[in-house]
Amino acid sequence: MSDTEETRVRETAGYMARRNLFTKGLEMERSEVISRKEAMRESAERISLNKRVSGRVLTKGVNTLIQRFYFDCRIVLPLVHETTKNRISCDDPNLGSQGNILIHEHEEHFKRMNEDSLMHPPEFVIKPRSHTVWEKQCVRLHCTVSGWPDPRVIWYKNNVAIDPITSPGKYKLESRYNVHSLEINKCDFDDTAQYRVSAMNSQGEQSAFASVVVKSNSDFVALCLDGPISEYGITFQTHIVDKFGVSFGREGETMSLGCTVIIYPALHRYQPEIQWYRDDVLLTPSKWTHVHWSGDRATLTLTHLNKEDEGLYTLRVITKSGYETYSAYVFVRDADAEVEGAPGAPLDVRCLDANKDYIIVSWKQPAIDGGNPIVGYFVDRCEVGTNHWVQCNDTPVKFARFPVTGLVEGRSYIFRVRAVNKSGMSRPSRVSEPVAAMDPADRLRTSAPWTGQIIVTEEEPSESVVPGRPLDLQVTEATKNYVVLSWKPPGEKGLEGVMYYVEKCVVGTDSWQRVNTELPVKSPRFALFDLAEGKSYHFRVRCCNAAGVGEPSEPTEATTVDIPSAPGKVVPTRNTDTSVVVSWEASSDAKELVGYYIEASILDSGVWEPCNNKPVKATRFVCHGLVTGEQYVFRVRAVNAAGLSQFSPVSEPVEVKAAIASPAPPYGISVLECVRDSMVLGWKQPTFIGGADITGYFVDYREVIDGVPGKWHEANIKAVSERAYRVSDLQENKKYQFQVRAANMAGVGIPSLPSETFLCEEWTIAVPGPPHDLQIREVRGDSLVLLWKPPVYQGRDPVNGFYVDIKEADAPEEAWRGVNTKAVEKQFIKIKNLKEGETYVFRVRAQNKAGVGKASDVTEPIPALTKPG
Repeated sequence: MSDTEETRVRETAGYMARRNLFTKGLEMERSEVISRKEAMRESAERISLNKRVSGRVLTKGVNTLIQRFYFDCRIVLPLVHETTKNRISCDDPNLGSQGNILIHEHEEHFKRMNEDSLMHPPEFVIKPRSHTVWEKQCVRLHCTVSGWPDPRVIWYKNNVAIDPITSPGKYKLESRYNVHSLEINKCDFDDTAQYRVSAMNSQGEQSAFASVVVKSNSDFVALCLDGPISEYGITFQTHIVDKFGVSFGREGETMSLGCTVIIYPALHRYQPEIQWYRDDVLLTPSKWTHVHWSGDRATLTLTHLNKEDEGLYTLRVITKSGYETYSAYVFVRDADAEVEGAPGAPLDVRCLDANKDYIIVSWKQPAIDGGNPIVGYFVDRCEVGTNHWVQCNDTPVKFARFPVTGLVEGRSYIFRVRAVNKSGMSRPSRVSEPVAAMDPADRLRTSAPWTGQIIVTEEEPSESVVPGRPLDLQVTEATKNYVVLSWKPPGEKGLEGVMYYVEKCVVGTDSWQRVNTELPVKSPRFALFDLAEGKSYHFRVRCCNAAGVGEPSEPTEATTVDIPSAPGKVVPTRNTDTSVVVSWEASSDAKELVGYYIEASILDSGVWEPCNNKPVKATRFVCHGLVTGEQYVFRVRAVNAAGLSQFSPVSEPVEVKAAIASPAPPYGISVLECVRDSMVLGWKQPTFIGGADITGYFVDYREVIDGVPGKWHEANIKAVSERAYRVSDLQENKKYQFQVRAANMAGVGIPSLPSETFLCEEWTIAVPGPPHDLQIREVRGDSLVLLWKPPVYQGRDPVNGFYVDIKEADAPEEAWRGVNTKAVEKQFIKIKNLKEGETYVFRVRAQNKAGVGKASDVTEPIPALTKPG
């Protein structure tokens, strides 16, 4: 077969496959050259069909025919003399008497040989790779795609299709032999983006992604620096952007907190130290918290939220020049109760004291009681390495502290706590950290590091003496049912094998009873259980050894922990559109205070909701998640191990709306005039002024030497009210950067981002500089008034007029057109004939006798709409 005929047959087969024109029972005649892999697969499919050849299995002759059809990739039709539906008559000298073959094939075989065998969705054999390049360099992304019919490939930049026609010379697209490429010429900062390539045919669509990062030349200068950072006097400027806000989660969920960190200058060999804090406590990676730093973004992932995770989270970015921080609060609500009306789970389960005989477990009470008072708590234990939980107490305990006994010495345990009310049981708390049931002295011995040396010392034998009194006997733990005592051994030397007896006496009597009658204790710590509730006791301790029992220590009296009194007056204060600052008077005479719970209620609703699910120790708290415009009242109660106090008096109502805050940073810093030793700067008002008028601005400047910025200096000590300021005492032909801060009644805001680098050299142009401080007033559906201030730099001659330009906000630069054909002398103009609803931007140019000067900065987009009132 000639090449022309072969090409025509291949195109016909492809067209038939795409149009799905295979009919029932049609025998396929494939004449195109197929690969050895595909031929073997199709051969296996055909041989697997039911075949009967004159009552016996196909022999070598048939295999020869199949091999000639599939492996030699030649047309079989020349061998065929007669074809019927179920019979093929062949004449081949290599087959001999077996030339006549009877083949029974299923008609369904031909169905499977059409679309399923030929057509398949696109697949990326090679995906595009991400690149990082310098400015002015070229970058090429390429990929290899398979699929039938041939996929259509489209490239996207930030999900916007790339059209080389709209940007001539910028992009070049190529597609050859299933290899597709995108070439970007002379990369600049705007080319930093995520690129997507999409391949699509009638069977489906697939996409692949790659990122392009374009680095500036200043990064290259910083990268070339060798040696320690301090040797070059580099000062790092750290900015935390794209911040996480106040977040709300629910128990059991996963939450991620992240910020983008910009450090200038960027030294790729130098990475900052990233730290995360919760309530000023440094977090370390664990099964509950995962920390990640990608080079420009810090992320903290809380894998399984619990109420212990609630608190103020702080990101700290540490460099050689200091550190920057950002904080926001995370609230964690209770998971839905398994039983309706059941209380929330307890939290913060800890082991306060661990000995071979007992472990004291403590916890914090939940903020939600389910609508019914909590009756008590059940404590469960589980030996480490097993999943068998055992309930430690038969009846609920009301005190948020419980001594667990019956432990096996030397084994480690974890604990959890459940709350119960009359409706049912809460979910279990997060488990505690594992702790071993052994005396502290034994724990220190087992945890002491091995030094590799055994030192044997000999001492002169000494006679045993009766020990003296124990020292500093204290009650370290006291409830209505048990106490924990601790003391120090006597100070005499030469004591051997000292142990202790503990004695108790009911207050008002003189009858001392030995508590540990069977064996003295070795540890200078002891817990007494099953004390009579409501009675007060004295306690004392005696030392003993082989020489006898010593004198008792000074007695002490156990003090019980009672429920704290209710907090005092509650005062709410406006904060933001969704939050209120609540402060209150602390509980008086509260022992072992755990913290406070705050509740909020919409005025006259009668429904109270908790503002925090983890007790706070301060007497001030910011309640978030409130409804803007609603009036709220608040109440507070204290909590310690003995229980929850009564509620404080209800506060006065407060409306939720924003209060005064410091303004956001200004932006758009530009140079309005430049002489030998000074520069006049202009800037734009902050987008958020903090709910109060701007009272002034502060300007800072720093010198830039060989691309490395120096230390910031204050340009003005007293705030300036205008949005323009002359920075003096500069040096000619030196480069500088500037930053501006705005101030109002609430204080001074954060500084703006550093400006571009400006060269201090005297302007000598004849035309005037740009006007500045453009403002828009009296906006209507078809008109508005534009005001401006004249340029600081007049040029060789005084300014004698102004021209105003206008264009639609989304129109290209070529769409700028003049509002006035004749220069106006006044510093304002009323612009008419606007299209209602359209958004416009404006700029102004000044002129003198020498000509028209540089245009001002463009205004912010403004829609032509008449506002009510």
